[in-house]
Amino acid sequence: MQNTPLRGKTALITGSTSGIGLGIARALAQQGAHIVLNGFGDANEIAALQVALTKDYGVQTIYHPADMSRPQEIAAMMQFAAEKFGSVDILVNNAGIQHVADIEDFPVEKWDAIIAINLSSAFHTTRLALPAMKEKNWGRIINIASAHGLVGSAQKSAYVAAKHGIVGLSKVAALETAQTGVTCNAICPGWVLTPLVQKQVDVRAENEGVSNDEAKKGLLAEKQPSGEFVTPEQLGALAVFLCSEAANQVRGAAWSMDGGWTAQ
Repeated sequence: MQNTPLRGKTALITGSTSGIGLGIARALAQQGAHIVLNGFGDANEIAALQVALTKDYGVQTIYHPADMSRPQEIAAMMQFAAEKFGSVDILVNNAGIQHVADIEDFPVEKWDAIIAINLSSAFHTTRLALPAMKEKNWGRIINIASAHGLVGSAQKSAYVAAKHGIVGLSKVAALETAQTGVTCNAICPGWVLTPLVQKQVDVRAENEGVSNDEAKKGLLAEKQPSGEFVTPEQLGALAVFLCSEAANQVRGAAWSMDGGWTAQ
């Protein structure tokens, strides 16, 4: 294994059994980091992911099914990772869900779930990871926010509120660790063709009576000037950079990778 600057480090990525989280997990594994996977999915498919990561990159991979809306399960996952690997060196808070409705029609239980999973879970993982990171004087916390962490969109009150909160949490964590070897930053992707976004595309195609490809083009045209989706691989490469020595002084950033969405 050559060019593996993260060899010996452990990376825990929430919501990493598919989409953005899996792309980041693969990128960090390629750099030599042991991987803690988390998320929902078919047990056999998750086991196959673990085997593939180990085979492809020569790293150890474990999985914990913590429900990110439950603080006790989050604590159990962090303890599980510490028992296996000693501590979590790289924490990527990526888990997220979505629901779309006007504020007056927004189901209260959906609001509570989105805030719990998209925002509060990052607080819980961060508070549990920081002591060991500070003790080692090295750590990386990468919070996956969104373009919606910087701007709003109608019918996404809970998601936008949570992602704005993630950006704010990242800034506070960065300030509290500013004179240590620990950094915290947020990545703000635009549209990425994850299973979450594909569901929105499917609904759009059905509602408008158009093909899936036309629905994708319409979705991108509304917000993303490049007309192209951001890829999990591109986000993984950015995460690798944020873990590098070159990013030692990147602290509290809300780094847009959104095809020009927030430049408008």
